[in-house]
Amino acid sequence: MDRGGDVVERAVVIGGGIAGTVAAIALHKAGIDSVVHESYPSGANDAGAFFTIMHNGMDALAAVDLDQAVAEHSYPAQGVRLLTGAGREVSAQSYTQGPRTLRRAALYQLLHAEAAKRGIRVEHGKRLVTASENAGGVIATFADGSTAEGDVLIAADGTHSTARAIINPEAPRARYTGLNVVYGYAPAREGEEPNTYTFVHGTRAAFGCIGVPTGQTWWFSRLPGEELDLRAMTPQQRKDHAAAYFADDDFPAAEIIQSTGEEVIGSNVYDIPTTPNWHTARMVLAGDAAHAASPAAGQGASMALEDAVTLAKCLRDLPPHKGFPAYERLRRDRVERLVASSADRDAARTSGAPPRQPTAEELAELTERRRAFQSWLYEHHIDWAAPIS
Repeated sequence: MDRGGDVVERAVVIGGGIAGTVAAIALHKAGIDSVVHESYPSGANDAGAFFTIMHNGMDALAAVDLDQAVAEHSYPAQGVRLLTGAGREVSAQSYTQGPRTLRRAALYQLLHAEAAKRGIRVEHGKRLVTASENAGGVIATFADGSTAEGDVLIAADGTHSTARAIINPEAPRARYTGLNVVYGYAPAREGEEPNTYTFVHGTRAAFGCIGVPTGQTWWFSRLPGEELDLRAMTPQQRKDHAAAYFADDDFPAAEIIQSTGEEVIGSNVYDIPTTPNWHTARMVLAGDAAHAASPAAGQGASMALEDAVTLAKCLRDLPPHKGFPAYERLRRDRVERLVASSADRDAARTSGAPPRQPTAEELAELTERRRAFQSWLYEHHIDWAAPIS
């Protein structure tokens, strides 16, 4: 360890989502105080969307004693099936343990409750406007006129981060990937295998669903097209928009979509392939603020969790001028590879080229490549006890 000279005792955390709240909890375990500043008035604003925390994300949660709490408030994903739009199974994979599926709102509420148990304060209605730093620390200024001071600032304020431009004025804006995503909660589908994801490569778009023990089918669709104001649509308009993409497929995606009630959520998909600088002397980016990826690989939450725990370890063991570069060195290649892989999948979906059934040899090669990539992705392990040097 090398914490001599400039020990971090207090952090200002911007963003009360996954990366920010877990960073505060990990910092607490590392002996560093923090306050989380969230721009929204409550912690469950994105109530509709759901996601899966993959094996590597659960490993990161285990490092800071959060995995059991998340497991108790989520559903296991026991396997995944890949189908064509005609309903033909291309591949199948079983999970012995690892992935957990839950609503975003449920995770936010759980993480904020766990933060409160540890005495970590989360302040709402704090939208960052600017931040400045000096040799002794950093000052964040919020839209309501209040300020917050600390030794360092951790910016976990999402894909459209304000802090990213403060830390790196040359940083690129998030780019639209050419996809809209629509989520929903439908009645359970007859004959559906519970807790198993079904992914469908349809003729025009991608669809996925999972049956959960509550008697529902949770579904999502990734739809190529222009950037839309999906939030302004009515639930029925979102359903009609999504269902139209699957009208020519035999798999009943359109039927599942139209059977959904009013709880239908839509948004555009953005990513950030690379951010030139992740940090200054006193401020650092984490999660989507540094490296947003499309949901094609289902890794947004898990990568944010890895970031949060790794950053806390670096500040536990090193002063900021060494800890921030160490954190970036440990994280940049991994997350940018993930962003690029997700973008490649999206490009294939939005190219307009008709899907082609691979040959047996091509399918075998593709399956082997997928297994190798998943091994690299899922088997990532964070050893909390191991020092950062």
